[in-house]
Amino acid sequence: MGATAPRRAGAALLVIALSASGTALAVASDPASHRVTQKGRAFAPGAITMQAGEVIEIVNDDGELVHHAYLDSPEFSFDTGEQGPGSKTVVSFPRRGQFTVLCGIHPKMKLFVSVN
Repeated sequence: MGATAPRRAGAALLVIALSASGTALAVASDPASHRVTQKGRAFAPGAITMQAGEVIEIVNDDGELVHHAYLDSPEFSFDTGEQGPGSKTVVSFPRRGQFTVLCGIHPKMKLFVSVN
């Protein structure tokens, strides 16, 4: 019993560290099904069609700009917090629907996600 306590504490510290960094974390058994970059005040690609349960890796590929991807919908919500250059966030889309992911810093940035 004593051997599992340090492992649990280590896992808890990892979750706290990720939370403090503003990184949204979605547990997925497979690598990201889709990759979306943020560069030049735009998501690329600007639209994705996927299946419920698949994940998107959102990457800030800008050398200088901070981004902040979020989705606020009655069906599903997430908020990456501020994403510095080079940061990555994996988000699972658990439900079917049409969603628009926005950037809290650059209001014209939109990613349209269709989940079947």
